[in-house]
Amino acid sequence: MRKSTHTFKVLSSLTLATLLTACGSDNDNDNNDEPETADFEVTIVNATAAQPFSPLTIGLHDAETSLWTFGEESSEALEQMAEGGDNSGLLAMLEGAHASASGAGIIMPGLSETVMLSSEVDEPIYFSATTMLVNTNDAFAGVNSADISALAAGESMTWSLHLYDAGTEANSELAGSIPGPADSGEGFNANRDDVMNKISRHPGLVTQADDPDSVLLSQHRVIGSVATLTVTRMN
Repeated sequence: MRKSTHTFKVLSSLTLATLLTACGSDNDNDNNDEPETADFEVTIVNATAAQPFSPLTIGLHDAETSLWTFGEESSEALEQMAEGGDNSGLLAMLEGAHASASGAGIIMPGLSETVMLSSEVDEPIYFSATTMLVNTNDAFAGVNSADISALAAGESMTWSLHLYDAGTEANSELAGSIPGPADSGEGFNANRDDVMNKISRHPGLVTQADDPDSVLLSQHRVIGSVATLTVTRMN
């Protein structure tokens, strides 16, 4: 009887050790199942001669998220950014995104800014970024919903940005209508007076060279690309 009791205690100890080992194995599996996270570096270079950029808006998001759609009406959030440089509405749209960020401030001509974001990469990632050219009525530049899921560590995607017209404010270039230093006039106005009322390619700035009523000078004109935008996966 004593021998049988001793054998039972030994078997019980072995069973307990096995259970504890199994529990440890489960914890290891949980750690291995943690989602992969990657860091992304976003750099924009202002390639204009005299067009400061408003604070950059950046988002890493899913395929359903879109900051604008070419040929369609601007959202009020985009209008606020394109007319006055205020990106708070766009950032609110990106609150549920994988990651979002605002630039530190105005980006002057010839200068650049770099912003870092981190995101889980266990599902597709789309990239958006946009900024206003502040010496305009409602011109902006950016990238909308670009698929960057295939980027490996160290790889980049680069875009040459051209001008869009938000279609919310007439391109009058009149005194009091432009928020940038060329005029220090009005920014966002909820009254939409552009007959287009849809997002399109910007027709270009007229300036005083062709319209004596314009507050803009020849150096405010932009030809071709206004900026270079690069996103790099760091790890």
